[in-house]
Amino acid sequence: MDYVVRAVRAEEWQRAKEIRLASLRDPAASIAFLDTYEHAVSRPDVFWQERTARAAEGEHNRQFIAEAPDGEWVATATVLVERPGSEPGFGEAAEVDQGHLVGVFVRPGHRGRGVVDALFREALDWSWALAGPPLERVRLHVHEDNARAAASYRRMGFAPTGETLMMEGDPAALELEFEIRRKPRQE
Repeated sequence: MDYVVRAVRAEEWQRAKEIRLASLRDPAASIAFLDTYEHAVSRPDVFWQERTARAAEGEHNRQFIAEAPDGEWVATATVLVERPGSEPGFGEAAEVDQGHLVGVFVRPGHRGRGVVDALFREALDWSWALAGPPLERVRLHVHEDNARAAASYRRMGFAPTGETLMMEGDPAALELEFEIRRKPRQE
């Protein structure tokens, strides 16, 4: 695999905006993301600049990208840090120190090439190395009809927790929670 996987840099806000807008145009966007292309494209540049700067800083979240040899950003994922007592980001407030993997997207021409595996390894390595109280787990949510994504997450070691949430905007649909737990340290 010739892709470089790394965290975004604050000055790359235009590229972060472009890949987010591309993800929201994907045919699976309506079951994969809680945002729409129309809503996202209307946001001012300062929104994208601040969002990317926060993701680059890496204190409360970190965005990772996979870059092809030609420089194109072909995949992205973001880890949100959730701590007990903090505002809930999605679903219930955190009961343990955890990461929440969101915004996972791989451009169609790059799927099935191991890009998402590398992206998740980088995101998980960052999550487990984060300063402060160690994260006990990393979770994510997947729409009940997104079998391709669910299979990919299982292959990478995520397991269903049995927790579900109603899909925002479609109370008849469910988001399934998956998690991967921190491995005990070998002594």
